Amino acid sequence: MQQDILINWSPQETRVAIIEAGAVQELHVERTLERGLVGNIYLGKVARVLPGMQSAFIDIGLERAAFLHVADVWHRQPDGEPPAMARNHQPPVPIERQVFEGQAIMVQVIKDPIGTKGARLSTQVSIAGRLLVFLPQDDHVGVSQKIPPEQRESLRNRLQQLVGKEGGGFILRTNAEEATDGELADDIAYLRKTWTRIKDSATRVPPPSLLHQDLNLLQRVLRDLVTEDTQTIRIDSREQHAMLQAFGSEFMPKAAQKLQLYKGERPIFDLYSIDDEIAKALGRRVDLKSGGYLIVDQTEALTTIDVNTGGFVGARNFDDTIFKTNLEAAQGIARQLRLRNLGGIIIVDFIDMQREDHREAVLAEFRKQLVRDRVKTMSGGFSNLGLVEMTRKRTRESLAHMLCEPCESCQGKGVVKTARSVAYDILREILREARQFDPREYRIVANPKVVELFLDEESAHLAGLSDFIGKPISLQSESAMAQEQYDIVLL
Repeated sequence: MQQDILINWSPQETRVAIIEAGAVQELHVERTLERGLVGNIYLGKVARVLPGMQSAFIDIGLERAAFLHVADVWHRQPDGEPPAMARNHQPPVPIERQVFEGQAIMVQVIKDPIGTKGARLSTQVSIAGRLLVFLPQDDHVGVSQKIPPEQRESLRNRLQQLVGKEGGGFILRTNAEEATDGELADDIAYLRKTWTRIKDSATRVPPPSLLHQDLNLLQRVLRDLVTEDTQTIRIDSREQHAMLQAFGSEFMPKAAQKLQLYKGERPIFDLYSIDDEIAKALGRRVDLKSGGYLIVDQTEALTTIDVNTGGFVGARNFDDTIFKTNLEAAQGIARQLRLRNLGGIIIVDFIDMQREDHREAVLAEFRKQLVRDRVKTMSGGFSNLGLVEMTRKRTRESLAHMLCEPCESCQGKGVVKTARSVAYDILREILREARQFDPREYRIVANPKVVELFLDEESAHLAGLSDFIGKPISLQSESAMAQEQYDIVLL
């Protein structure tokens, strides 16, 4: 299916939308201040060696020195052996015999700084391409373990022939399972050119210096998102268009040919009401055209999607109504997975269908829609309870986790106690404190709804408690307080 890519750029945020058949299918967001360091390559300077911890602190130009452990110091392994096995043959050489204070050293960030801890580093460089990962210090050619075993050997042989005698290690990524030789050759050329540029920079700049930054979202559009079906890539920034054109011309000339500068007066995302789609993708309910709807609930462990008929009564009988709703839902669910970037375990509760042919047709449609997903998915059939279980690979944070944070009132539960429940909690708390303290008066500071309840329907209970403990109880309304929040002040 033909697609268009729209890019909305601002100094603080880059947003990318992929449009198919006039509808948004994928959204990608990157914020300048939240961009991580993982993948960045630096020419660092050894600031301190700690033999007792078998570690070294490396100055890479950040606020805090980064951390290099002896286990992350690269050693060339025997020919033909995968890099992961290199450490199992012999104990590592002590770090004090490998690095010294003041030494210039090329390192790559493998873990971002957290709290008071600096970034974690490795001296084994890996550069990710669209289809391959390049390990310039190795000669091993490998294939992702997630690709079925029966396909790995043929893919490895193909890749070995394309790599030729120029050397360097390559690992074929999961999404390259069906790549053509031409696509793989383009990726190999791009990765080798990138490594040549990194080595060149390392001989010309003083430590500490950044040698290579992992691609930003704009550049990853050309590397990862453009396909043969992409018609245009429109961007609304003249400066970024020029930068992207230069980058694309050097590394991805075919993709660069599709770049266009958007000059319209309307904001580029207004062309397809993308901001409205983002707002909908953050909600639980998704309305279907027929009148049915989906309820999407994202939890820590998994995501559940419930299908409901809603107001759809267009079919001749109830079975057909359910069948048509489920068919439309199969398409809508696949789109929501891409749009919200939901990953991990996903449970879909289609409306129960009596006929086996209806169930098979819905399942076939669902799997057909999942094939369009650039992220790897696996789905099973209907379980005994009528549920469809599937998984979708986590590639980055979901849209909701990126744009939202837990509600201060409900702390992410999605519900808050009723005003009456809070009022009863307050009455119990006053009774508890009356047994321990002897103040002159109790004052309840609470949300206006709770205070209003005490003045109206619960006034008799409040008066009864006041008589029972023999102390006056006053009320103070505080609009800044959430419904579950309250204070009991002892006067």
